[in-house]
Amino acid sequence: MPSARDVLTPDALAMLQTVAATGSFAGAARELNLVPSALSYRVRQIEDALDVLLFDRSARQARITEAGAELLRESTRLLNEIDAVANRVKRVATGWEPMLTIAVDSVIARDPLLDLATAFFALDPPTRLKLRDETLLGTIEALTSGEADLAIGAVLDAASLAFTATGIRSRPIGELCFVYAVAPHHPLARLPEPLSDEVLRGHRAVAAADSVRSGPSMTVNLVGGQDVLTVPSMQAKLAAQLHGLGGGFLPEPMARPYIEAGHLVERKTERTPPLATMHCAWRVRSAGGPGRALEWWLAQFEHEATRRALLERHRGR
Repeated sequence: MPSARDVLTPDALAMLQTVAATGSFAGAARELNLVPSALSYRVRQIEDALDVLLFDRSARQARITEAGAELLRESTRLLNEIDAVANRVKRVATGWEPMLTIAVDSVIARDPLLDLATAFFALDPPTRLKLRDETLLGTIEALTSGEADLAIGAVLDAASLAFTATGIRSRPIGELCFVYAVAPHHPLARLPEPLSDEVLRGHRAVAAADSVRSGPSMTVNLVGGQDVLTVPSMQAKLAAQLHGLGGGFLPEPMARPYIEAGHLVERKTERTPPLATMHCAWRVRSAGGPGRALEWWLAQFEHEATRRALLERHRGR
């Protein structure tokens, strides 16, 4: 006996819908250009495979049973899904990637990133989008390990890490300056400036953990011997410093609204504040150019306003 998987084909589901719509096997057979006995046999095969009665044949009309109605409800959904998949496959064949994974460093402003995602989806692409939160070397590692196709906010470019041979390309997004900040009730908010390393050593620092999974991780602007609270992202670092749990350098555009509102206090230090050049980096396919989805995202970085927004337009600005 054939199984349900064998008999519930798209053609079979469409056939059942026709029988239900016409209300008779004879009418459905005419519409489908089939002999009535052949149509009846096919319906019986489906009923036998499912071990249910789909149509009540006791009257002249082919009245659908409750089980048949449920199958037709599901068949409509399944046929729509099959059509959607077929359409997606056709569009993928035109150069669109099935999936585009983007590693996003935690210094990148989320609102403009999501604005880009909105504009991308407005194209109605067949490409599914996956965004990964990363920090420091973890952003570029996601790319070099093959887990991402595009990295936004990488602290190192392809040339400096000699990744060119592995098919990685990069371009700068812009420079990101940092400021040292603490909560107004933190002891460092009241000490004379500039704050020396010796003074900082006596107070807890908040650090964003490098999300790199293999190899050495990166630590930035920590004083040897200093107590450290490690958090998973730059957003978590900001939140911890707003709570007075420690001090540390924050991206200036991220910290500025809180400084201006009085929720953070900017402090000068003897050490020079960091100035980082941020990059976007992407994987290059061995044959041909980038897929259409990656090509679209790379085109957005041609606009200075977009690059600035990704670094500067944090919530509150």
